[in-house]
Amino acid sequence: MPKISSMSQVILSVAVLAAMGAPALAAEPPPAQSATPKGFECHDTALTGSGAGFKSSQDESAEAAKVAWLEKAKAIYADADWTTAKNPLMQCVKQGLYSKCFAVGYPCHPKPQ
Repeated sequence: MPKISSMSQVILSVAVLAAMGAPALAAEPPPAQSATPKGFECHDTALTGSGAGFKSSQDESAEAAKVAWLEKAKAIYADADWTTAKNPLMQCVKQGLYSKCFAVGYPCHPKPQ
């Protein structure tokens, strides 16, 4: 019986993510909300980071998403940072007391002098 309960929770988690997160994480980049930060140049592809699993607090989940996004961004620009990302978007989904967040944005770095 405990196995069925665990499997049900996993299936429910996937269904919640598919229903709530999929439209926002579709293949299209986020809508143009902000211009490239002044003095920066940005990559042409948006990156997504989410961190592993659901967290017990939304703040913790948002931080995990930023860290995951930053790992990918630093592979493109070593000096990339979430605070200088173009069109940064944080979306979170909740399941009971747990949440999972997704950070989406274009990594940027200072233009060479």
